[in-house]
Amino acid sequence: MSSTTEVTGARGGLFGAGGRFKGGTDPIMEKFNESISFDKRMWDQDIRGSIAYAKAIAKVGIITAEESNILVDGLGKVREEWANGTFEIKAGDEDIHTANERRLTELVGPVGGKLHTGRSRNDQVATDTRLWTVEAERNILKDIGTFLTVGAEFAAAHIDTLTSGYTHLQPAQPIRFSHWLMSHLAAVVRDAQRLQEMIPRANMCPLGSGALAGNAFGVDREFLAKELGFDGVTSNSLDATCDRDFVVEFLMWSALLLTHMSQMAEDLIITNLQRGVTIDDAYATGSSLMPQKKNPDALELLRGKAGIALGRAFGLTATLKGLPRAYNKDLQEDKIPLFEAVDTVKDCLAIATGVIATLKLNPQNLMKSLCPEMLATDLADYLVRKGVPFRETHHISGACVRLAEERNVSIDTLTLEQLQEIDARFEEDVMKVWDYEASVERKSSIGGTSKASVQKQIDDCLAFAKTL
Repeated sequence: MSSTTEVTGARGGLFGAGGRFKGGTDPIMEKFNESISFDKRMWDQDIRGSIAYAKAIAKVGIITAEESNILVDGLGKVREEWANGTFEIKAGDEDIHTANERRLTELVGPVGGKLHTGRSRNDQVATDTRLWTVEAERNILKDIGTFLTVGAEFAAAHIDTLTSGYTHLQPAQPIRFSHWLMSHLAAVVRDAQRLQEMIPRANMCPLGSGALAGNAFGVDREFLAKELGFDGVTSNSLDATCDRDFVVEFLMWSALLLTHMSQMAEDLIITNLQRGVTIDDAYATGSSLMPQKKNPDALELLRGKAGIALGRAFGLTATLKGLPRAYNKDLQEDKIPLFEAVDTVKDCLAIATGVIATLKLNPQNLMKSLCPEMLATDLADYLVRKGVPFRETHHISGACVRLAEERNVSIDTLTLEQLQEIDARFEEDVMKVWDYEASVERKSSIGGTSKASVQKQIDDCLAFAKTL
């Protein structure tokens, strides 16, 4: 009798000793190998895939119609257990696929063993992950629609409020506060458009690809795609089982969305510091030592999430770069960053929506950020309208700024005579330049700061949000 080394630990009912393996697995290996602790989130997608597959193998005569009905009914009972929280995960349930099949077989008997005919966990997990990701992406689009609607409505309500626009964190030109807000919403609109473009690539059916070489029983993959709501089928079975482009795309997309959220948060943190806005108490915290403190922690956390998101995208891409074709267990590492990314995006959108919805503007303080020197470009434009080349007017306006600085006065207090000493083409109507409202209204082209232009941005954003 040959001796074997006994290894403690169970492989579970689907992969027990007596087949390829003589004994159980090391308990540490079981813990290291399992994914049920996190991929159980895909329980519904896994059951949906199995129901479709049961119908497909019945369609080609691998099982009878009666057996298909038994499997479908049994899977329905498994779904009910997950839905009502009574599903019991047992030792040996390595992943969501083995857990569901194990429970199905307990409910329907040996016919449960026929479900996996021609199917591999390789195409099964690819199917589950695509279904889960597409559903998550569609839900996120709805969340973006809510954020855009709240933001655009806030912009409309405060369209008359002026503030300073900055470049290099230096006062640059007067703008409407709503114009600033719409600048951040414009970036999120692009994010939504990118996500819309990604969904069709993710929404392709890999089921029926087998472990790597395809299905040996002539399963109708287009039937499977239709049953599961996919837009079509993947074109190559080898690629289908190991393709995680759609996960990487989402991770990279989430990093860009959260970068935009971070930029908006940073602007609001600075404006809050300047007392131009007040963050609602619901999105602020205090200090454990200093009683007077009201910290914009929601915004700081929004700002901090982008870096972690970028790490997820880089991390999974680094995992993928060295993998040979086709499926490798490394691909199991896609789930946690994917799930975390979806959760983070949804949380950040909810927090950002709440911050904007409850934000209080302090128009007087926002106006204090304006300074007459910000109208130096308007002074240059004044002479342009009189036919003077801009390069020359830029130099002339700069000389006016320097004169005000040398006299330690505000540029708008320079007299007509002082301006004419710099350039005789200044006339009495030049004094109308020192009007912030007039300045923003002059920027009336598409995308500008005039009231009509900002209102168009708001209307377009609201219309787009309704499509999500």
